[in-house]
Amino acid sequence: VQLVESGGGLVQPGGSLRLSCAASGFTFSSYYMSWHRQAPGKERELVASISGTGGSTNYADIVKGRFTISRDNAKNTVYLQMNSLKPEDTAVYYCKAYNLRRPGAYWGQGTQVTVSS
Repeated sequence: VQLVESGGGLVQPGGSLRLSCAASGFTFSSYYMSWHRQAPGKERELVASISGTGGSTNYADIVKGRFTISRDNAKNTVYLQMNSLKPEDTAVYYCKAYNLRRPGAYWGQGTQVTVSS
């Protein structure tokens, strides 16, 4: 199993980034996918999640209206479009795959997002 995030980088406040997470080694469409982030000295927190079909999404209050999670099951990829970025969005962003009928989860290695002028 592999989850490989990409798309992170340095962006100015108010800017946008799109993160991607390419998955392999499992039946992608059978898994919920989520994005999490961890800032230095803070706990890892859930940012957004999406069901296997993409029909159900959930967002943390702090990103609602700014971030959009989506997935392309034909490409085994989940995305996080981040708009109106703020310095407090600076963190390492991780994608996670989990199946509600099975214990455990898969995690990617993370991608750094830095919002700074």
